[in-house]
Amino acid sequence: MKQKLRDNWKLFLIASLTLGLAPFNPPHIWGKIQWILGGSAFSGEHAMQFQDYFDVLLHGLPWVLLLISGILHLLKKK
Repeated sequence: MKQKLRDNWKLFLIASLTLGLAPFNPPHIWGKIQWILGGSAFSGEHAMQFQDYFDVLLHGLPWVLLLISGILHLLKKK
């Protein structure tokens, strides 16, 4: 499993730059992150719904996999 995560960094990079950033102006995931960090995502009038959580997962997963792959590459070189 670690080997596949480490070796597929190119796939994760492509997924991050396409799905992870779509729509591109401004990147959708950036708006979701700001919404979550702003504190209004969990309560109040404009709280996140199920589709918003799914959206964060869909746009954020390629970035998480790319980060894991990069960390595994760094650990292998040590």
